[in-house]
Amino acid sequence: MDNEKITVLLIDDEADLIDAVAFQLKAKKGYNVVTAYNGLEGLEKLKEITPALIVLDMNMPKMGGIEFYKNIIGDDYRAKYPVLVLTARANLEQLFMDLNVDGFMTKPFDLDNLFNEIDVIIRKRYEKARIEEHKKDKLKPKKILIVDNKKEAFDKIAIAFLNEGYLVSSSNSGLATIDRIMVDVPDIILIKLGLDDLHGDLVIAKLKQMPKTMGIPCVLYTPEDERLNRNITEQICKDIGISALVESDDPYILIREAEIALHKTE
Repeated sequence: MDNEKITVLLIDDEADLIDAVAFQLKAKKGYNVVTAYNGLEGLEKLKEITPALIVLDMNMPKMGGIEFYKNIIGDDYRAKYPVLVLTARANLEQLFMDLNVDGFMTKPFDLDNLFNEIDVIIRKRYEKARIEEHKKDKLKPKKILIVDNKKEAFDKIAIAFLNEGYLVSSSNSGLATIDRIMVDVPDIILIKLGLDDLHGDLVIAKLKQMPKTMGIPCVLYTPEDERLNRNITEQICKDIGISALVESDDPYILIREAEIALHKTE
């Protein structure tokens, strides 16, 4: 989490307090800080920024905290931004708990406690966003590049992966595979060992050396009826970080192996 990219919006009419808090958040915490001295100014600032947190005082001229808060409520009746409420009235705590604000502090308060609360809320916000993004990513169709030099075998495998919800692209040679990946990077590569030009294990070895492709999980397979020098192939697989050679072109075995490989990268 890079604090320089995180913006905190401070809205309070106490100039000395807001100056002190802004200075500390910038100098000691590294946050980008934007200030406003009432709710109207705060709404204007929101036209220019997307804060990770709004620190909001309740009692201000022109537009107080309650009215400002009403203006940032979304269609789900929740604030569009995390909000830490500051108020001299401790009896309002239950009200703001009901409004689902992210934090509540009663004035006067210790500045270190305020900074700690700001850090906690922002960390929670970014952790929640990271989890939601991860969930969305898991729901996205995975892109798989299937490399096989036999059309009939490719069609059988590709149909099985399409039925499982994958986005399938194809290549029929080792060199074409490397060129294709440079243009469209897949989530996983399923590659046959015995290609006509460059064997699958050598293609993977090449990809593992390039920063753009070294992290892509690869499943290497060979049909049971194709001969191979197992000792040499297994040593190459070990050297380039492939845990196993799948001795089958059965689509459902390959789907299982692909899912295992993807799971290890999550």
